[in-house]
Amino acid sequence: MRPVTHLGLAALIAISTFSYAQAPANVPVETPLPKTPDTSKQPTPEENKAAAATAKAKTDSLPSPGEALDPHIKSGSEDDVNAVGNRNIGGRGMGNWYSTDWEIRNGKAYSMEIEKSAHMVTDPVVVEYVNRIGQNIVKNSDCKVPFTIKVIDSDEINAMALPGGFFYVNSGLILAADEEAELAGVMAHETAHVCAHHAARQQTKMNYAQIGSIPLIIFTQGTWTGYGIYEASQLAIPITFLKFSRIDEGQADWLGLQYMYKAGYDPQAFIQFFEKIDALEKHKPGTLSKVFSDHPQTPDRIARSEDEIATIMPAKPDYVVTTSEFDDVKTRLARIENKRKLNDKGKDNKPTLRRAGSGNNDPNNPSGNGSSTGDDRPTLGRRN
Repeated sequence: MRPVTHLGLAALIAISTFSYAQAPANVPVETPLPKTPDTSKQPTPEENKAAAATAKAKTDSLPSPGEALDPHIKSGSEDDVNAVGNRNIGGRGMGNWYSTDWEIRNGKAYSMEIEKSAHMVTDPVVVEYVNRIGQNIVKNSDCKVPFTIKVIDSDEINAMALPGGFFYVNSGLILAADEEAELAGVMAHETAHVCAHHAARQQTKMNYAQIGSIPLIIFTQGTWTGYGIYEASQLAIPITFLKFSRIDEGQADWLGLQYMYKAGYDPQAFIQFFEKIDALEKHKPGTLSKVFSDHPQTPDRIARSEDEIATIMPAKPDYVVTTSEFDDVKTRLARIENKRKLNDKGKDNKPTLRRAGSGNNDPNNPSGNGSSTGDDRPTLGRRN
């Protein structure tokens, strides 16, 4: 006999009728009054929204690669991860007037300026490890230039890639990452800026703006207005190397996810890390580099990245999330950073006055006997 799982409405009515029919005639049957709903305990609109948000949070999770794979991806397009390495992303043309030689030449010049002003991490274990991760990503990207990857000793969470493949990772970024895949995701994003020639394309846009300002300069020549337009058109080139438009940042997200995926990393780590550091910046402002925080992972960028993972990345049997080597290097780097901070503590570059010892060897001392007078204050001698 199967267990009864539920009763229909008709069955409930029949049972209720049977019970009342079998009741003794001399026992009054009390019919229960219908209950009036207690409106005082009804949830408020704010409580409804909070409950809906809680329910969404419980069911919301990052999409897995290939769970909604698009079967109509055009071969060789920016959406075709199988064509990575054989695509010309942002190459020379109307939107990019500059050659690869120009990118390498200018990137090298500014990299020399960075290394003059920044303190570099020279520990061979840390540098080799970070370089190996970066070179693996470059090998699985669309870049056509060799990369030089170095580590800057800075607490800011940042990484930057100059045109021509000159790449710098802040030690603060390494220490902020909890997994190797998170570090690889940021490095892949910056690599994508180089592969898509974003610096050269930004410079080309500036050239178009300068050409467009020529008629204004001619008609306002000799006036303060003309001078202001000229000055505004002479923006410093390094800005174009480090700050990109939202469109460029979105493309770097799109390509960077593909590069880390091709290199074997879990692409979900990219979204997780950017959400984490965005929350960290809100909790502790100033943690992120100014350039890095100018283009936060907005909800639309996150949604687009999630869509990319689900629709254009075929599922793999496994992904690299982290390694024991990452933990070892992170611990080693933390020791180096702590040692540096201890050595730098109290160094404010202010002049100090050394207190004289108990002995008196000052030839200007009238006593001249070298004995202690009990006054160890510094003395000022008159020149002959």
